[in-house]
Amino acid sequence: MGRSRSRSSSRSKHSKSSKHSKKRSRSRSRDKERSKKRSKSREAKRNRRRESRSRSRSATASSRRERERAVTPPERIDIFGRTLSKRSALDEKQRKEDEEKKEEERSKRDELEKILEENNRKIADAQAKLAEEQLRIVEEQRKIHEERMKLDQDRQRQQKEEQKMILGKGKSRPKLSFSLKATE
Repeated sequence: MGRSRSRSSSRSKHSKSSKHSKKRSRSRSRDKERSKKRSKSREAKRNRRRESRSRSRSATASSRRERERAVTPPERIDIFGRTLSKRSALDEKQRKEDEEKKEEERSKRDELEKILEENNRKIADAQAKLAEEQLRIVEEQRKIHEERMKLDQDRQRQQKEEQKMILGKGKSRPKLSFSLKATE
């Protein structure tokens, strides 16, 4: 591989011109020889790669087969002495696993539903207690308001009575009588 590929490939890419036709013919024959040598070496490399790949594939394939044999369950025989297919055994195993999963999911769902009902009941109880407490508070506020109103009415009535006494309206004050006595 004396020269780099870019040099030789770049020469072949140039457009043809009449000035350099003699030089080109020489270089073309050299290029053809080189390309033949290269193609032979490339083919040899490709063949080596193919062989190594096929060896590795056959090794992995045989190990894969061994693993599959180890994983698959032994053949099953029904009551009439016929061998059941491995697929049906695998299907049955898968079906059992699915049923177990469904049971687990159902039990988990039931448990979650119970927890949800319990939480809803607790929330309802808390809301009822809160409503009762709010009602009690409103009742107390109403009573306090009524007492204030009564006190205000009593104070206003008392103020009116005091004003009547001060002004002397009605029979709030006894009449004063003056009499003149003659002194002898």
